[in-house]
Amino acid sequence: MNPRRVAFDVLRQVTGEDAYANLALAKRLATAGLSARDAGLVTELVAGTCRAMGSYDRIIEAASGRALGTLQPAVVDLLRLGAHQALGMGMKRYAAVATTVELARSTVGQRVTGLVNAVMRKVAAQSLEAWLDQLAAGEDELGAVAVRGSHPRWIVEAYADVLPAAELPAALEANNLAPRPTLVVRPGLAKVADLRDATPTRFSPFGATAEGAPNDQPAVRDGRAGVQDEGSQLVAWALSRVDAPSGPWLDLCAGPGGKAALLTGLAREAGTWLLAGEAQEHRARLVADALSVYPDGYQVITADGTRPAWGQGFARVMADVPCSGLGALRRRPDSRWRRDPDAVTSLGGLQRALLRTAIASAAPGGVVAYVTCSPHRAETTDIVDAVLAETPAVTRLRAADYLPEVPDAAVGDDVQLWPQRHGTDAMYLALLRVGGA
Repeated sequence: MNPRRVAFDVLRQVTGEDAYANLALAKRLATAGLSARDAGLVTELVAGTCRAMGSYDRIIEAASGRALGTLQPAVVDLLRLGAHQALGMGMKRYAAVATTVELARSTVGQRVTGLVNAVMRKVAAQSLEAWLDQLAAGEDELGAVAVRGSHPRWIVEAYADVLPAAELPAALEANNLAPRPTLVVRPGLAKVADLRDATPTRFSPFGATAEGAPNDQPAVRDGRAGVQDEGSQLVAWALSRVDAPSGPWLDLCAGPGGKAALLTGLAREAGTWLLAGEAQEHRARLVADALSVYPDGYQVITADGTRPAWGQGFARVMADVPCSGLGALRRRPDSRWRRDPDAVTSLGGLQRALLRTAIASAAPGGVVAYVTCSPHRAETTDIVDAVLAETPAVTRLRAADYLPEVPDAAVGDDVQLWPQRHGTDAMYLALLRVGGA
């Protein structure tokens, strides 16, 4: 199978069927029968094209002299792939043009090859830097940063709201670098030393990186280890390090199960157990699968966290709430273009409701971790501030005190991790003590 054809098929699913790039790519590669080298090419073509899609679209419009909407959608995807080969992958001009024209012939048909050839020649006539200089001309300062960083302006504005101006370009660039998969061991079942040829992560004692596919590791294949970003490991570890009364732990938004698996191991080591709740049945099954490697120490239920099926009395509560995912843009290359500001504001009510449930579920003196994979103020400090204003018996802890190994993570009393600073997803953590301690 031609790897460029595979990449084209995946991109058509993403743009035409609203599929998620990482999921569609994994599913297609599982059946494509490609060599490791060709699979790597497909991954770069899809992920790289999706990551810079907004920039490539503007370049295509400038090169063609036409609005994108006047072109056949499949032709747009062909040109996006061609632009990435010419501008993002450094392929020689003639090769980028020729392979794109040939792909157009074998997919859409001979009738579009003339158009594709003409546009691709103009796209490949100058470097990406030159194109970005051209597109940034006339933009204000923030608009130019957005163009050069291949992010929608509204996301750049959200980042600028919480980052020093000098750090903003580095934050956007970090989102444009595909991360290496990070492994996590299950406490009580494996140690980092059990992973083959692995390098321990910077901060988490449970994490490591290693060459090759994660399933090459025996510990991953048998469930004693998994794949989890170091930032997710750190927020779960921080919750386990706070003084709390004895009693069971709760993860009230547990799907797909990564944090729940780590918390289960830590709870068992502390002599207690974890209740993992998940509103969606299929995600609850994923949680159960992730925890099934443990012989005991957990219970998984399908339950809506806004209408909890449990009572009070939990010593530690994890509320890793649904969010926009703006902190994981490097791992989800297409999400920056498929989200809009409404994706943030529409979740605020649910996030506040889940935090209220978390607080109500905690025992007196218990600890709540409010977590999002987003640095957007509307999903982080604004949510915590609003709920704390309603619940004076709850106090905010200095979360950075429970991650002393991690520098430059404190934002007020809370923790904000960043790819450009810490090499993690942009995870946010607030730790709260429920009255009665």
